Amino acid sequence: MLLQEPGHSPYDLRFELLGFPVRVAWSFWLAALLIGWQIVLGVEGILGDDGLPMPALFAIWSGCVFLSILIHELGHALAFRQFGVQSSVVLYYLGGLAIPTSSYSPDRGFGNLSPKQDMWVSFAGPLAQLLSAAVVGLIVVLLGYELTVLRMMGAPFDMIPGAEGGERLDVVSPGLFALVTFYIFPSVLWAILNLIPVWPLDGGHIVRSAILSRGGNVVQALWVSVIAAALVCVYGFSVGDRFLGVMFLVLGVSSFQAIQQLSGPRFG
Repeated sequence: MLLQEPGHSPYDLRFELLGFPVRVAWSFWLAALLIGWQIVLGVEGILGDDGLPMPALFAIWSGCVFLSILIHELGHALAFRQFGVQSSVVLYYLGGLAIPTSSYSPDRGFGNLSPKQDMWVSFAGPLAQLLSAAVVGLIVVLLGYELTVLRMMGAPFDMIPGAEGGERLDVVSPGLFALVTFYIFPSVLWAILNLIPVWPLDGGHIVRSAILSRGGNVVQALWVSVIAAALVCVYGFSVGDRFLGVMFLVLGVSSFQAIQQLSGPRFG
């Protein structure tokens, strides 16, 4: 099963935040380094000889990714709490999970959420992440600095006010430039990636809830997932992003297998 809670390890980091138990699996840090390798190298190239050493850049990157995905999952957890469901947060190599654990009253639980409530819970994570990136970006622009990270992400982000003009942050403060870039870049892209209507990403949950609320069924939602996954898979391989291509190939195959299980012959 994809996107399921990883096994516990004595090397996991555990703490509580806003009343939610949080567990950070050791695999989260390894995945953060692997995924961020090219991004960190790109920022090092921009900063040049006057920049920060690689260990410092990787430390900033890991911290920013940790905070960004934690905010994403806290968005889900707070939405669950809004509907009377308690949850815990787990960060691991595939990102994070907000896992329902109990309810505040006997008649409320994860299985009792309406499609519209489930849709809000799914959307709350990416929304929290995007809002946090917007706040960071707005502060940078209001301070009179150029938001270079928008141009780094390419169209259509480079059209957003703040992508050009203002003092270059990488010249004024290499450390602050790395901090802003390493926070906004994964926050925006991770949120958008999760909103793609592929099961079991947040976008897949949203489409499933929308279809169910209109009288549709799970199989219809899974077909949307298969088609969307195929399109993203083709795009990923066409632009040379093998990670993206393989990831959505696996997700698409998983959705297709789920369709076969739900549509197959039943006996007894």
